[in-house]
Amino acid sequence: MSASIVTLAHAIGKYQFDLPTAVSAQQAMRVLHWTPIERGVTGVPTTGGSPTVSRRELGTLLRTLRVRKGWTAEQVAERLMVSPSKVSRLETGQRGASARDIRDLCELYEVDDAQREHLMELASEGKQRAWWQPLGEPISRYAGLEAAAEWISDYGLATIPGLLQTPNYARAIVRAAVPKWVPGIVEQRVEGRIARQEHLFADHVPRFEAVMDESVLHRIVGSPAIMRAQLERLLELSELPGVTLQVIPYEAGALPVVSHKFIILRFPEPAVTDVVYIEGLTRDQYLDEPDDLEVYNTTFRTLTQLAADRDKTQEIIAAMLAHYSVRPG
Repeated sequence: MSASIVTLAHAIGKYQFDLPTAVSAQQAMRVLHWTPIERGVTGVPTTGGSPTVSRRELGTLLRTLRVRKGWTAEQVAERLMVSPSKVSRLETGQRGASARDIRDLCELYEVDDAQREHLMELASEGKQRAWWQPLGEPISRYAGLEAAAEWISDYGLATIPGLLQTPNYARAIVRAAVPKWVPGIVEQRVEGRIARQEHLFADHVPRFEAVMDESVLHRIVGSPAIMRAQLERLLELSELPGVTLQVIPYEAGALPVVSHKFIILRFPEPAVTDVVYIEGLTRDQYLDEPDDLEVYNTTFRTLTQLAADRDKTQEIIAAMLAHYSVRPG
């Protein structure tokens, strides 16, 4: 086992998590019936946290305050003399809030000093520069959520999950996805993917589970030599206590999902809802409504039941590794 894998195993081994249940009505109400939250209870550190998640938490709390008043986003926008789109982007976390934004909203919603201070802290954290921001959109938005997640569930029908890819495999995937990109852009994307792996597993250490279709192992990405190295990597990572890797064998039959890729991100902060990330050809989707979360959580659990267990998965991967080993590289 390589030194990097040993380091990764040591880091992940220090953490154990219980499997979160599907989003329930009580979880949804916990957000809507928000009361003043003391720093430390939410689990969001005052430094070194994710600006993306801080903005999402802030947006959730602002929406809760608006709903309590019984106002629409348009009514709030009219009172503040701003556009409705600005109110919407603040509440979805797509826009950072200025000190003036928080001041005006706190006056409008008549919040107390403790609430105002908490909202101001979140606004400040949301404007901090994180390591992933130079990666640019759309990577930085997703990376900001991924960096703060405590549990990640990844399903892939076409490729090996990004957090488990070797650099050469990732490079071949990026080149195939956008052939017109110049080599410098390709390398930037590959370096970004590897940086996500290093920062996530070395610094944050979430619980990571991945389910992929057996066809992913048969598809030659790059070359047989690249596939050999990639499958060796999968076998190494499958031994780690914080990683659960399962392959859905062909004999499992029809799958309960037509999307080729989705990821469920779960967060420890009570005011930050879980997110389903769906890759798209022209744009990505981020779903956080309770009904959507329940459907995707249930679907992922169904996929894990169709998939082979850890030992059988390792056998499937090892068989394909032997297949690539006898082919010219």
